[in-house]
Amino acid sequence: MTTNPTDSLIEYPSDFPIKIMGAMHDEFAQTMMELVLQHDPEFDAAKMDMRPSSKGTYLAITVTVRATSREQLDNLYRALSSHPMVKVVL
Repeated sequence: MTTNPTDSLIEYPSDFPIKIMGAMHDEFAQTMMELVLQHDPEFDAAKMDMRPSSKGTYLAITVTVRATSREQLDNLYRALSSHPMVKVVL
């Protein structure tokens, strides 16, 4: 059985958590929130969880977006992972 690459295991719309990690920086959280809002205009900042690393060098942010399509998620992942402040997107 062959799987079509455009098929998705996610049912849309749904809430979808994304973890973003980068170096600790005063503007990191605000910048990530603004980037997420470009792809999910109804994003609620209350759904943003921030955790610093044990040494305070990095910040992990988990955002829960309202995913409406695979294209939206792909575009958001590309925007986040290509941002110079971001080290990892999961």
